[in-house]
Amino acid sequence: MHAALLRLPALATARLSAPLRGMLWTMASGLIFTFLNTTLRVLATDIPAFETQFLRYFCGLLVMMPFILRAGPAAFQPNGLGGQLWRGVVHTSGLMLWFIALPHITLADMTALGFTSPIFVMLGAALVFKERLRADRMLAAGIGFVGVLIVLGPNLTGAGGIYNLAMLASAPLFAASFLITKALTKRDRPEVIVVWQAITVAFFSFPFALLDWTWPSAGQLTAFLACGVLGSTGHYCVNRGLRATDISATQSVKFLDLIWTTASGFIVFADVPAHTTFLGALVILAATTWIARREARRR
Repeated sequence: MHAALLRLPALATARLSAPLRGMLWTMASGLIFTFLNTTLRVLATDIPAFETQFLRYFCGLLVMMPFILRAGPAAFQPNGLGGQLWRGVVHTSGLMLWFIALPHITLADMTALGFTSPIFVMLGAALVFKERLRADRMLAAGIGFVGVLIVLGPNLTGAGGIYNLAMLASAPLFAASFLITKALTKRDRPEVIVVWQAITVAFFSFPFALLDWTWPSAGQLTAFLACGVLGSTGHYCVNRGLRATDISATQSVKFLDLIWTTASGFIVFADVPAHTTFLGALVILAATTWIARREARRR
């Protein structure tokens, strides 16, 4: 998919070490998702949340169709459909909460709350895969939760608090999707995972989009097509990063996402994040990075 364009960064990073390749792919995905989320927030102010979600992934599938048809559908056949469907269900559930909250909170708050996902990954591994929940993991989760309270504390009144909680509730679902994706990268190519993500999320989102449908304008449809390109490229970068190295090796660069989104929110929406957003994000990142490094040393 996006054949020639996507091969260029792959060739450029081929001689780098695996952890560095993973970090660069993750950094690229964060920058791309900043442009995507900024555009989606603009669209979500006029288009209903679930329709925005559906059109984002449906248009992502549309922009990939020329590459799918050129290579042939057989080239995008997954090694087992069940994993792709389960990921679609989980990711769609997280997106429903995410899109409900998107128009109502700053991009910086959204990103800071997203830093909790690695902690939910750790807890999910203990609950689902029966991994032993060691004292250091519990400590990291506790520190991360303190960071969440710092971010949410000033906003836990009125409608803003509800939307912050909705965004936070999406984090464990995205963490579960992340774990499924990591497993899928061992048997499917990144482009196959991206295509099936677009198919499954569009399919599962469509009935909810019909409940409150507003026909988008030509300009809005063009923006959704641009989101399709950005989203597909961003998820490709995520999958390349997961394929290149361990999850723990990529976590330290995630803090850059807060820089990108804060700048974008200020330029486009005149968002001025509270100092507690940066303080809470720093606490969450410190907990995540500390436990990630400890896990990496154990491998």
